[in-house]
Amino acid sequence: MKIYKGRNTYIKSWCDKLEQQTLDQAMNLARLPFIYHHVALMADAHLGFGMPIGGVIAVKGAVIPNAVGVDEGCGVIAVKTSLQIKDLDIDTLKIIMDEIREVVPIGFHSHKEVQDEELMPDTAFSEVQGDFRKLPSEKLSICNAQYNSALKQLGTLGGGNHFIEIQKDKCGSIWIMIHSGSRNLGYKVANHYNKLAVELNNKWFSKVEKEWQLAFLPIDTKEARDYLHEMQYCVNFALANRKLMMNRVIGVIKEITNMKISVLEKIDVIHNYACWENHFGKNVIVHRKGATSARKGTLCIVPGSQGTASYIGIGLGNPASFNSCSHGAGRLMSRTKARETLNLNEEIKKMNDAGIIHTLESTKNLDEASSAYKDINMVMYEQRDLVTIKTKLTPLAVIKGD
Repeated sequence: MKIYKGRNTYIKSWCDKLEQQTLDQAMNLARLPFIYHHVALMADAHLGFGMPIGGVIAVKGAVIPNAVGVDEGCGVIAVKTSLQIKDLDIDTLKIIMDEIREVVPIGFHSHKEVQDEELMPDTAFSEVQGDFRKLPSEKLSICNAQYNSALKQLGTLGGGNHFIEIQKDKCGSIWIMIHSGSRNLGYKVANHYNKLAVELNNKWFSKVEKEWQLAFLPIDTKEARDYLHEMQYCVNFALANRKLMMNRVIGVIKEITNMKISVLEKIDVIHNYACWENHFGKNVIVHRKGATSARKGTLCIVPGSQGTASYIGIGLGNPASFNSCSHGAGRLMSRTKARETLNLNEEIKKMNDAGIIHTLESTKNLDEASSAYKDINMVMYEQRDLVTIKTKLTPLAVIKGD
C-alpha cells in the first residue's frame, strides 16, 4: 500500500503504478469537506468519471452519484456446477456458446417481449440498507418511468466489459461466471440524480468545484433519499438480471449436453453502490465504484480480463480499504488507445493458443483484449492483505458485450 497526502486527508492506494490522472481524481476526493478518514484506491484503480474506478470512499452526511457510477448494482455472479471438464469437448462448447447468444441479448439489444414480471424486484420502494431515520420517501419517478423498458432488459448482458464465461477449476469442475449490471435503468437513474446534484450545487454556491464532477446531495434532503432508494432498486434489478441470465445459461448447457446439472456453489457480488456502514467507530455512507466488499470471511469474486484467470477469494476485512478489494483486473489503457495500438492478430493468437473460444474478431473488439487490462496475477498480489485466493478459475469460452 502506498500513501499520498491530500489536502484534507490521505489517499491509500493498493495500485503500485497509479496513473497521474487517476491520482488527480483521488486528490479531488481528498479535498471534499465531507470525506471521512481517507480515500482508498484498489489494485485495479484507473481513471473514471469524477471518481476513479476501483475507488472507495466513506462520506459524512452526503451521497455522490458519480461516486457510484452509471451502472448501479453492476456485479458478478459465479456458479460452480456438477459438470466436469471431461463432459465437454470443444465442439459442444461452441454449440453452447452459440445457443447462449440466442437466449441472452448482447450489447444494446433487449428482448423483443417483456419478461415475467414476477422476476423483477419486489417493489420500486425497496428499503435502502442502513438507517435513514425512517424519513418518508417519495415515489421513485425514474424507476417507475423506466419499468416497462426494464422488463425487456431483464436477462440481458449489456456491452463494454460485461461477459458470460465458462470456466474450470483445478479439479476439473465447470463454473459459469457472468458480469453485468442494471442496464439502461441504472444509467437513467444515475444521470438524472447527477444532473440534479449539479443544479442544486450551483444553486447552493457549493465549494465543490464543478470540473471535479463530484456533485453531491446532502443526506437529509428529499433528493438524496430518492436517489438512494432508486439506486437500491437498480441494485436489486441488477441482481435479478444476473440471476435470470444464469438460469438460462444453465438451461442451455443442460439441453445441449442432455445431462442433469446441479449448482454446487453460487456467489453474487456487487461493485457499484453506496450504503451505510460503520468504519472507525462512525456510521458513514460508503461509496464503492468498481470495488467489492471484502469483509472478513466473506466470499469475493475478482474476474480477470478476457482470456486470463479469474479468482474466488475470501475477504480479510482490512479496515484501511474499508473492507474492500478490487472488482477485477482494471484497465491498463483507454478503449481508444487499445483499438489504435494493439495488434489484432497477436491478440487472437493468444486466445487461440490458450484454446479459448472467444469473440475477438475485429479491431473494434480490441478494447476488451487482455492486453488492454492489467495483469490479474499482479493485482491479486498487490491486494494480498485485502483478499486471499480460494479458487483459481481458467477460461474455456467467453462471450463479451458488444
